[in-house]
Amino acid sequence: MTTLVYLMNVSLDGYAAATDGGLDWTTINEDVHSWFNEETRRANAFLYGRRLYELMAAYWPTAESDPAATPAMLEFAPLWRDTPKVVFSSTLESVAWNGRLVRGDPVDELARIAAEFPGEVSVGGPTLAAPFIERRLVDEYRLMVHPVLLGSGLPFFPRLERPLGLELIETRPFDGGVVLLAYRARR
Repeated sequence: MTTLVYLMNVSLDGYAAATDGGLDWTTINEDVHSWFNEETRRANAFLYGRRLYELMAAYWPTAESDPAATPAMLEFAPLWRDTPKVVFSSTLESVAWNGRLVRGDPVDELARIAAEFPGEVSVGGPTLAAPFIERRLVDEYRLMVHPVLLGSGLPFFPRLERPLGLELIETRPFDGGVVLLAYRARR
């Protein structure tokens, strides 16, 4: 059985990226990055849209050559490279780094992905996550809430026509004021 997990950084006021798409408001220290490493070990696959894939692929394949890379970053780089990635895009011509390009509807593809990757599948990016959330297909939400108010930007959650009940399953504070809020969808 596959567990679909929506996991991302989010500002206290609910944005996953600043208006310009920037993420420089996040507090990714060794404590937070080590947690992301553990989450990456749990994931059997990542589901990405074009923007998040391009952001990750721009750095992580060569992170080990970065003299400023921290121990947690050096640990994350091969974990990211080795984890299978399903990238949804109508504009990319190809993907690399253990990735597979899919042009179909993400929701339509979910059954095939679940059959291929039992266990945890992590969906990243609010645009890609939106149809899964709207159709009540996300099993767990793991929000890394950062102590910053952006005021505007890319919303973490889509607008919903009706409430979606969640059950709190974990909280955890991190150095720098980041807090994990993990919820399970009520079925």
